[in-house]
Amino acid sequence: MKKFFKILLLLILAAILALGALVGWLSATEYKPASIESLKALRSEASDKLPAGAELNVLSWNIGYAGLGKGSDFVLDGGEHMRAADKATVQRYLAGIDAVVREGGYDLVLLQEVDVNSRRTYSINEAEALAFGDAYSALNYACGYVPNPNTYLIDPMGKVNSGLLSCSRYEVESAERHALPCPFTWPLRIVNLKRCLLVERLPIEGSDKQLVAVNLHLEAYDDGEGKIAQTKQLMGFLEEEYLKGNYVVAAGDFNQIFPGGLEAYPNEHPENWIPGILEESSLPEGFSYVYDLAVPSCRLLNQPYDPSDTANTQYYVIDGLIVSPNVKVKAAATLDLGFENADHNPVQVTLKLK
Repeated sequence: MKKFFKILLLLILAAILALGALVGWLSATEYKPASIESLKALRSEASDKLPAGAELNVLSWNIGYAGLGKGSDFVLDGGEHMRAADKATVQRYLAGIDAVVREGGYDLVLLQEVDVNSRRTYSINEAEALAFGDAYSALNYACGYVPNPNTYLIDPMGKVNSGLLSCSRYEVESAERHALPCPFTWPLRIVNLKRCLLVERLPIEGSDKQLVAVNLHLEAYDDGEGKIAQTKQLMGFLEEEYLKGNYVVAAGDFNQIFPGGLEAYPNEHPENWIPGILEESSLPEGFSYVYDLAVPSCRLLNQPYDPSDTANTQYYVIDGLIVSPNVKVKAAATLDLGFENADHNPVQVTLKLK
């Protein structure tokens, strides 16, 4: 009996030491980006400058790292898994996403949750596969090891490198990564996202003004304070750029419900995930939200997608745009793709510079 307890004690001590070593390593290698970082182009193929008064076709889409398509669920939404079943599934989802991006003839594409070298997507470089024109990427999730919150060491998410990807058919003069507030403290902080804005500046032909295109993915699994702080910083930045005389477009996954979205799609599963709420009063003066209530932009990943199971299928409208007063919205629609290749539907808009 003494030998048994001695072995048990040794095993417990070994587990504690291993856990301590893992936390120590993750702390030492924690991703700590600067407040503002200049970005190098992933691709530089655009040759035309944006014309004054141009009409732009824009697509914004959280692609769920091509791992959260129709057959997927996710552990933090009440599901069971943290990644797609195999590499072939990711490749199939990515091919479907790429077809939408390429065939739409978009001038500006802003994508979120794009992996570049992650265990959950079998080390596929999705940014390289999807990039076109002048393209820039910015990390918002870089961690050497992410455990599974339900089983910890069994089937972890593992290494993650993921972020935002912005592609333009028009010349991009420069791009920056602007860090957003992180609501998590140590040790949760070391395995969590470090959110950011990917800010691109497009020069306008015959003008000293710029189109400032902002790609964003705000906090998801926080207590709400992170979303509020990040939204406040976003709004301040957008207003600042408009007051300089620039045209401003911000697009992405806000993880907050747009006005009227809760009435269109009541949250019947708050035990799984509760998004924030975007208020009209949060907007800088003259700015507008751009979104579509006719089609949900996101689904809850509590189970593989089954629209016939209305009792357990939850929809949201949390993806859209913000535009400055000098940008006219000519059309806006969420494309109903049936969540085939991602847990979000893309938002497509036509904008005109006034």
